[in-house]
Amino acid sequence: MKKIVVLCGYDTVKDALLNHGDEFSNRPKMPIFSKSTKDNGVIFSNGESWKAMRRFALTTLRDYGMGKKAIEDKISEEADCLVQAMKSYGGKPFDNLTILNAAVANIIISILLGHRFTYDDPTILRLMSLINENIKLIGSRTVRVYNFVSSFILLDLLPGPHQKVFENMRQMQNFITATFTKQKKTLDVNDQRNLIDVYLVKQQEGKSESNKYFHNDNLIAVVNDLFVAGMETTTTTLRWAILLMMKYPEIQKKVQNEIDSIIGTAQPQVEHRKQMPYTDAVIHEIQRFGDIAPEAAPHETTQDVTFRGYFIPKGTTVFPCLSSVLKDEAYFEKPFDFYPEHFLDEHGNFKKSDAFIPFSIGKRSCAGETLAKMELFLFFTSLLQNFTFQAPPGAEIDLSPTHGGTRGPKPYKICAISRS
Repeated sequence: MKKIVVLCGYDTVKDALLNHGDEFSNRPKMPIFSKSTKDNGVIFSNGESWKAMRRFALTTLRDYGMGKKAIEDKISEEADCLVQAMKSYGGKPFDNLTILNAAVANIIISILLGHRFTYDDPTILRLMSLINENIKLIGSRTVRVYNFVSSFILLDLLPGPHQKVFENMRQMQNFITATFTKQKKTLDVNDQRNLIDVYLVKQQEGKSESNKYFHNDNLIAVVNDLFVAGMETTTTTLRWAILLMMKYPEIQKKVQNEIDSIIGTAQPQVEHRKQMPYTDAVIHEIQRFGDIAPEAAPHETTQDVTFRGYFIPKGTTVFPCLSSVLKDEAYFEKPFDFYPEHFLDEHGNFKKSDAFIPFSIGKRSCAGETLAKMELFLFFTSLLQNFTFQAPPGAEIDLSPTHGGTRGPKPYKICAISRS
C-alpha cells in the first residue's frame, strides 16, 4: 500500500498547483496507461519528454488555429452540420450521444488528420466506440484496483475490464500508426497539412531534441491523448448542457431570448460572447455543475516538500479534488444547485470566479482549454438558436451522473423542437 494526498478546496489546490507548481508537477505511474503508452505522450508522461511533447502540442494547436478565426470557422461549419442532423429527427425522440460525439471529434480530427468524417462513417463510429468504452471501464472498480496492485503479476494473466482497455488502446494505436505511415508517403516539408505532418517533419530535423523525443511511440501517444481529450470532455459537457436546458426550461428560454436579441438569425461568433453575459454565465455554470473531472488527473511530488504544515515525501501521489473546488461554499453561494447567478453580478453583468477551474490550473492544466471554450460557446448557441430541447413525453429528467473516467449524465433521449 502507498500513501496518497488529496487536496480539497480552491485555496489549497491553488496553493499547490500554482505557488508550488514545480514540486507538484509530475504524474504518478498509472499501470493501465503506462503499459499501453510506455509513459509517452502529453497527459501521463514526465520529465523532458513531457515538456517537449506539451510544447509541441501547444505550438501546433495554435498554428492550426486554436483561438483563431480559422478554427472558429471550422466549428461553425460543424455546428451547421450538427443542426441539420438534429433537424432530420423532426422533433421525435433520439439519443444525442453519437452525433454530438462526432461533431466535437471532427474539430480535433481536422487538426490531427486534416479532414472530417460524416456522422455515420464506420471509421469515426469505431474510434468513438473504443474511446467511450475505455472511459467507462477506466472508472470501474476492477481497473482502479489494477492501478494500485498491478505489481501482482497474476492480474496481467486474468481476464477482466483491464484486458478490454488494453485491447481497445491497441486498436486505437493501430489506427494512428496506419494513418501516419500512409501520410509519410506523401509528406511535403513545404505543405504541412496537419499535426501529424508537423510531427513527421520534426522527426527529420536531425536535432538533438528531435532524435531523443520525436519518435513514433511519442507520436502515437500524443495523437491519442489529443484525440481523447479533445473529444470526450467537450462532448460530455454539451450532453450536460442539453439535459440541464430540458430540466430548466425557464433558463433555456432566457438564453434563447439573449441569442435572439444579440445574434438573431446570423451565425454565432465568438465575439458575440462579451455581449451575452447570461449565456456566458449559463455555460460556466454547466461546466461547474457538470463537474466532469471530479478528481482531475493525479499529480506526483517531484521532491520532498513541506506544504501547509505537512511533510510530503518525493514520489507521493496527489489528487487535486476539482469537485471540492467547483463546489467550494466559500466561492459559490449554492454549490449543489444549478444556479447561473454564480457568474452574474447584481447588474446582470458576467462575473468571473477564481474557483472556476474545470480545466485545472498550473503546469498540468488542459492544453486545449482555449479550443474547448470556443467549441462550447459556438455549439451551445447554435443549438439553442435553432432548437428548444424537451424530454420525450412521459420521460423523467435524471441529473444523477454516471461514474467512469469522467462524470457524465446517464443515457437519455431528447426532442429537438425546431424554432424556425
